[in-house]
Parts: sequence; C-alpha cells; structure tokens
Amino acid sequence: MNKINISDFDYELPDERIAKYPLPQRDSSKLLIYGKGKISHQSFADLPDLLNSNSLLVFNDTKVVHARIIFHKTTGAQIEIFCLEPVLPVGYEHNFAATAECIWHCTVGNLKKWKGETLKKTFICNNIKDELSVEKIGNNNELLKVRFTWNSELSFAQVMDSCGKIPVPPYLKRDSQEIDCERYQTIYSKFEGSVAAPTAGLHFSNNVLQNLKSKNIETAQITLHVGAGTFKPVKTELVSEHIMHQEHFIVKKTTIIKIIQHLGSIAAVGTTSVRTLESLYWAGCKIMQNKNIRNLNICQFEPYQSDFKINVVESLQAVLDYLENNNLHELCTSTQIMIMPSYKPKIVNALITNFHQPKSTLLLLVAAFIGNEWRKVYDYALTHDFRFLSYGDTSILMQDR
Repeated sequence: MNKINISDFDYELPDERIAKYPLPQRDSSKLLIYGKGKISHQSFADLPDLLNSNSLLVFNDTKVVHARIIFHKTTGAQIEIFCLEPVLPVGYEHNFAATAECIWHCTVGNLKKWKGETLKKTFICNNIKDELSVEKIGNNNELLKVRFTWNSELSFAQVMDSCGKIPVPPYLKRDSQEIDCERYQTIYSKFEGSVAAPTAGLHFSNNVLQNLKSKNIETAQITLHVGAGTFKPVKTELVSEHIMHQEHFIVKKTTIIKIIQHLGSIAAVGTTSVRTLESLYWAGCKIMQNKNIRNLNICQFEPYQSDFKINVVESLQAVLDYLENNNLHELCTSTQIMIMPSYKPKIVNALITNFHQPKSTLLLLVAAFIGNEWRKVYDYALTHDFRFLSYGDTSILMQDR
C-alpha cells in the first residue's frame, strides 16, 4: 500500500460555494460529465440520454432517520442525543419495530452537563400522548450506550419520527428545517437506518426515473446505512493512519444476478453504492478462500493486503452459492473498506457523485476512480459556478478501462 499524504487531496472551497439549501426542483441541478479526459456539463435531467441502454444503475435505498433527539434538563440545559447504531434489539429493522424499550450507541451534545440523571421528553404521536426517557448505561470508545424507554405500544420508528430531527450535515451551519424532511431524502428511500443521506440520489426525480425506464435502462437497489463517520475528516497526514468508519449493508440475490448480467456497464449512484458493490466483490473472495466463513465484514485495508486473483463473476457467483447454501435471500454484513488511490474498482464503471469536502475519504474515493484528473474536475466545477456538498450539484465520472 502506497504512502498517501492527505495534504495532496486539499483544495480551496469558499463557504459561498457550499449549497445551504436544495434547488426548487431536484433534477434541475448541474451535471458535470467526465470521460476519457474530457469535461463538459449539462442538466441532471439529461442523465438518461448519457447512459447506454444496456447500463445498470445501482441505487442506495436507505432512508434517513430523525436521529437527533433534543432533551432539556430541569435547569434548562439542552442535551442532544444523536442515535448512530442500534444495539438491542439487534439490527435496524428489529430495533425500529421495538416497543417500550431499545438501546443505541449515540454521541451526546453538551455531555458535560449530563451528570447521569434520566432525561424525559413528552411527545404526541397518532393522538397518543407519551413520554420518552433516556439514561446512560455504558460507553463504547467514543460512543455512549443509552437506553430509551416509553410507555405506549408505539414503535421506536414512530417515537423517533415524533421526537427527533433530520440530522443535516454540520457544514450547512444551520439547524434542520421543514424542507429537509422531504429534500434530505431520496424519493426512492425505503429502509430506515441512515444518519446522512446518500446525496447523489437527491437529484433523481420521478421524471428522470421514468425516462430511464423508457430507455430500458435497468435499475437495482442495495442498502447501506450511512453513518456519521462519512463526515469525519482525515486528520492524520498519512491516509493509512486514518481509522475508517464501519457501515452495514444489504444486497439481495436478485441484485447480484443483475450485476453479473450487466458487468462492464454498471453505474453506481453515490459513494455508498460504490463501497457496497466493491465490498461485495471482496466478500466473494473471502467465501472462496473459506466456504465455511461466517464473518464477512470487509476490513479497512483488506483489499490492499490480499493477493486474490479472482475474477468478478467467480466472486459474485461465490456469494450467490453462499446465500443458496445458507437458505438466505440477501447478504447482510458490514464494511470498513477505504477506497483510495491505488485501488482499482472491480465492479463499478461509472460513478454519479456530488462534490466532496477537501481532505475527505469521499474525495479519496473519487481520486481512486479517476486518478489525478479529480483536480481538473474540481477546478472545472469551481470555475463554472457549481454548487458543492450535500445539497449541491453533481457529476458522472466515467472510468477509462
């Protein structure tokens, strides 16, 4: 693994170029087009005309949850609980369906003011008046383990929707507002679990999806629940010393079959889809090395330390066989994969992605995809009045193979 300095992935991003709010129409954003060293731009609404009819577009259908819950002490001090990962019941689906009690790993704003007393918050949901309580029960490195309890048969998903706020990115430098409930969510979001949106998908409108369908462009869904670590800057000079965050993902058998059928023409919508698809390849490699393996989590630098010479079809078929042999219809695991320069994508041929923060792991992924050309792309965006970050404009980056 090469020694990569994060300072080589810095650029000047003026605050006024950061989009603080979404445009009135999702598909009216600009779309930068990069391929074979050439750069141009059109409207995002033109995307269907830029894809070959045999393409497969892979979306992340995760849904952002109202993960920020504000409590107030009797003194008036505000304590913010930011729910990051469910502990009990195990798994997002089971946890969100829980009634009366659940446990989460969280970060806490104004933690010094919370001395350990139980905090309470009254709320109304479906004409039911209830009270949500939270108490500390342990620590897990930087995270706090907390227990939520309430009195009714409401699910925790309902409680969270009633009590919490959409966690808009910190670089927006504003609190969440009513518009974020709709627009910081893709129109195809389905499975709750993310604390940040897969923002490349925010540009898709019903009109764009219909035009993709009319061109016979296939689509498929994966689910990766985006964690707050996506905003974590790389603070170490050497990229190899940065600790990558772990995220959970799900890929159905039907999606894997579609991927095999469309290899060579796969476009990933967002960096989260790239992480999932590339992790899927490495999961297959692990299965081929040990057919009885149970832990398929992909570690941060595993792809750089493994000398597997396994082609993509063999790897994906190994995943399908694993699911069949274990009577499963989907692969559920997690990934810490860090995609950075020197990594060669195995599955993804085109990437639809927004413009990312300097010195971020997301920018490293872009650099892995198109090499040093990332600077030309970002210079073009900066000189052609593109809007940056989550609510900003987007790009489609074609990999030359």
